[in-house]
Amino acid sequence: MSDKRLRKPSREVTQILADNLRTYRKVKHLSQEALANMCDLHRTYVGSVERGERNVTLSTLEILATTLGVSIPELLTKRAFEDDG
Repeated sequence: MSDKRLRKPSREVTQILADNLRTYRKVKHLSQEALANMCDLHRTYVGSVERGERNVTLSTLEILATTLGVSIPELLTKRAFEDDG
């Protein structure tokens, strides 16, 4: 059978999510704390996702996308606006 080590997403995927989450949050004029409260998450958790430090669950990804009014694929797709700062 295959190796049983815990799998992690690539750094590229976590960075795309981090960049998109931060951008969509700012477009909605939400602080990390406001987004966290709306999603029933802790502010430090949202910050760690935005820094690419977290491997989020599908349920967390779904609530973040729903709250921001975007689809899950939109959160996970590299966008040109990532370079806009």
